Amino acid sequence: MEINRRNFLTQSTFAASLPLIGFAPKVSSINSRLFSKINFGDIILFQGDSITDAGREKERELPNNSLSLGTGYSFLAAANLLKALPKHNLSIYNRGISGNKVYQLAERWEKDALELKPNWISIMIGVNDYWHKKNGYQGTVKIYENDLRNLLQQTLETLPNVKFILCEPFVLPGTTAVDESWVMPFSEYQSVAQKLAEEFNAIWVPFQEEFNLALKDAPPTYWAPDGVHPSVGGSQLMADLWLRTLENS
Repeated sequence: MEINRRNFLTQSTFAASLPLIGFAPKVSSINSRLFSKINFGDIILFQGDSITDAGREKERELPNNSLSLGTGYSFLAAANLLKALPKHNLSIYNRGISGNKVYQLAERWEKDALELKPNWISIMIGVNDYWHKKNGYQGTVKIYENDLRNLLQQTLETLPNVKFILCEPFVLPGTTAVDESWVMPFSEYQSVAQKLAEEFNAIWVPFQEEFNLALKDAPPTYWAPDGVHPSVGGSQLMADLWLRTLENS
């Protein structure tokens, strides 16, 4: 028994001294091809309303922190980026706030965007700019366009090298909050967002198209029970599209 133990220890020591050829983890080599536009040390910021907020904590607001990132697509996308690029030293923030319209983003933009000096800003905003009109908000699609353009322009003046990711706001009729009467007027807000994505050379994430395709597999209430706020499955669908669009841009 002692001889066998000695042989085992000798063999183990010998094996440990060998170079780990063929045994190195393949995560880095596989994922080094992904997200090639993201650089070492990049700061990535998710901004928007409740869909981005997704119940995040708002006291510490830490990067790369599960509580600070919330429970929605931002957290899921961030988790995948941090897994795919472990050597990139990324800092990923979520500063979405429930209920926000574009002008409310502008009111807090210095603290919640510019001071962070992000390399990437992903913005999803617009549903409240339309939805809140049903409760007395006097905004128009033109106000939405002007406010969003001014916000993007202001950002470029302070952060001239920032890269924008503009996400299409979406609605799913046939749910508890959204019916077919939303579709035509809300499409004007979607068209504005896409136009500004082109104007500012931003990456465009077509969420409405992706959800429309998903309706072939499950009803709208499966993906977003109220037609605005995504379910767990809907959040994963969004994160997958966001990552795929970034990777292929």
